[in-house]
Amino acid sequence: MDGDGTRDARGTHANPVPRPAGPPEAPPLPPRPAHAPSKPSPTSIAGWLNEPRPETGPGIWRLGYRLRKDTAEQQRLSAVTIAGMFIPVILGTIIWSFWLDGMIPYQWAPLRLVTPDDWWEPATAINARPGGWGIEAFYAYRGITFAVLVWAMARLGSWGKAFRYYFARKPQPRRAASTVLGAVVVLALVFPTAFPGAFWDPVPVVDALINLTLALSQSYDLLQSPLFVYSLYTAVALLVIWPFARVGDWLPYVKGRLAARRATGPSAAPVPPAHWPALRDAGQHQAADLLTADVLAGRMNDVDCARLTRAWTHARSQGRLAEFTDAVLRHGSAALIHPSGARDLPIRSARHDLLAQQVRIGRWVPGERTPHTYGDAGAALGPASLGTSLLVVGPSGVGKTRHVIAPVVESLALQALTGGCAVVAVGVAGAALGPDSAFDVVVRVGDPKSPHDLDPYADAADADEAAALLAEALVGDLDTGGGQRAATALAQLLGPYQAAHGAFPTLPVLRELLAGEPARLTDLRAALAEERHAVMRRELDARVRALGTPSDPGPVLADRLALLDRPAFAGFFGTGDGPVRPFSLRAVAHHPLRVRIDLPEHGHEEAARLLTRLVLTQFTAMARKSGRDHFVCLVLDDATGAVTADSVRRIQGLRSLNAGVVLTLRTVADVPEALHGPLYGAVGCRMAMSGVTTWDGSRFAGAWGTEWVETTDVARHTVFADQPMTRALHAVRKMVTGKSVTTEAVTVRQVERERWSASELAHAVPPGHAVLSLTNVKGEHAPPLLVDLRG
Repeated sequence: MDGDGTRDARGTHANPVPRPAGPPEAPPLPPRPAHAPSKPSPTSIAGWLNEPRPETGPGIWRLGYRLRKDTAEQQRLSAVTIAGMFIPVILGTIIWSFWLDGMIPYQWAPLRLVTPDDWWEPATAINARPGGWGIEAFYAYRGITFAVLVWAMARLGSWGKAFRYYFARKPQPRRAASTVLGAVVVLALVFPTAFPGAFWDPVPVVDALINLTLALSQSYDLLQSPLFVYSLYTAVALLVIWPFARVGDWLPYVKGRLAARRATGPSAAPVPPAHWPALRDAGQHQAADLLTADVLAGRMNDVDCARLTRAWTHARSQGRLAEFTDAVLRHGSAALIHPSGARDLPIRSARHDLLAQQVRIGRWVPGERTPHTYGDAGAALGPASLGTSLLVVGPSGVGKTRHVIAPVVESLALQALTGGCAVVAVGVAGAALGPDSAFDVVVRVGDPKSPHDLDPYADAADADEAAALLAEALVGDLDTGGGQRAATALAQLLGPYQAAHGAFPTLPVLRELLAGEPARLTDLRAALAEERHAVMRRELDARVRALGTPSDPGPVLADRLALLDRPAFAGFFGTGDGPVRPFSLRAVAHHPLRVRIDLPEHGHEEAARLLTRLVLTQFTAMARKSGRDHFVCLVLDDATGAVTADSVRRIQGLRSLNAGVVLTLRTVADVPEALHGPLYGAVGCRMAMSGVTTWDGSRFAGAWGTEWVETTDVARHTVFADQPMTRALHAVRKMVTGKSVTTEAVTVRQVERERWSASELAHAVPPGHAVLSLTNVKGEHAPPLLVDLRG
């Protein structure tokens, strides 16, 4: 049988690549999909490359991301804040005018308490006039009073909040420019003589400091010292500039600009991404010019750009720049294409950004729970989030496949064409996971026309490993605790059979051996008659002795294998002699493959669940292999019956192995109750679709936990007057308004509440929406937020 990483080719081929489901093509130009509304057009590919992709939080669509404008409540200062800012200004102006006119009683009394009497002209305490050095003390005291008044008005008027609102929230370089302008305005008030044409008097700051110094020293010699005068001016200017420089981040901004200037040279303009600046920085100008010409001429698509960008990064890390450059110069944009020869998918249904490795699945709905950076931004998934695995729960018909699974599979298939990942999509026959031509390997279990078969042993060379994988698939869902006994029983048969025949048995033969068929066991023991098989004979004898005992797992294993040993599956699982090529999931660990496995239906639901469990077990075992530089992902369109205690433990360890799984369930009840908590803890991303039950919602609510929120309680109390006149006025007011006179008691407190309650998840999520929480492989979190899957 022709094998591609298969059971009969075990150990003989160096990880061959399975051939695509359809005839492979290697067109010189990218194929045009039949319907690709979300794909950048050839004329816009340069603009797509040049579009900014800022660093954002997990799950935000990065392509062209802009921080949305605040709502009216967030964008503008409240009326209370504005009134509270200007009322102290008016009050302070009135007080200062009274002070200048000497209309405040005893306004000079504090100054007289700290100055000698000979500094004052003889008069009453109220009308005493300063004289001699008292004049300098008077101007210093006036400046100190002005500073205290400004400080008091600033504290009362929330000037700090207004200052941060108008300056600190602006992005660079607008923040730096606005703070520079503010600093210039304040300096003009302090030093008006430094600005030609100034017609206003200076605020009493510099004069107050000079007069304070003169009064303390009682000498005018300091004014004759330019060093003192200019040092004082410099100190005042720095004190004025310092808060503006701090809020405007002047120093970090200048450092960043200088670093960018040093990196690009004093006269070099920044090179747009469409001109391949990374290649030019490395001196590969000829290759960069060639790729730039292909981009501008429309000979490249987004898959080509992402593939070559990734290949360049890999070549630099591996020291293979010459090989990369040679391939680009010989093949242009068609260099280093996928082994299948494909440079795009035949059809796209979602919006993708392959440079950021994201697929857009909807829009974050703005609201009270939604952080400002997420509101109205696109919701996206990618390997960074899928690397922690995703659990999707929702009833049938809410769009799990249409809105989530299909876009994710399509995105991973596109990324596979760039060499960045491998994807295995598993669903029932007819599920909308993509056409056959979008995959390299298509396994249609039970379909005689299937181009590939599924290797039940995952190309394992060791009998114990193959037995463990098969045991987990056969009895892993049974609550009997006999998984280890089942693996031992299988190993006691697989090992001897492999030693005798050089390969593992087909599933029908294995079923007969597990059931204790005497003829099969006798023939197998006879094949192990040679002395070199003594160990395997002891293994087989141990299995024979266990037959019929109460703890024998053989009958249960045989019954489970009977689900696959049906006429509908004739020719599959290594039993056929036709052109069907066995496929092993081990191949996706070595090549960026696109694999789709169609499960049987219509009376074979239990067999489909067993096969799903088998694929999940094989995938998690394969993902543990090291030395892989691409992401691998398994997508289960229906994970009912597939989750076991062992698989949950292995799923949790995938995030450190550059691998992940996507599981969908109609209800959490499809998973054993003992595994509910471990499953929610094993996955980093959780999605509750609209229509979940309160029982399912309680599991999400428990996994998402609680948060502290501020609540305001208003209590109204009726006022009972004691005085006759007051009672009469209250009676008249009640006759006019129809309401009793009340007072309000407002209580603001911090309370702990669930982020999303079970009732809210069941009844407050609109159709076409879902609540999604994300965790990426770096440990960054996005709280559970409402997503419009149709946006």
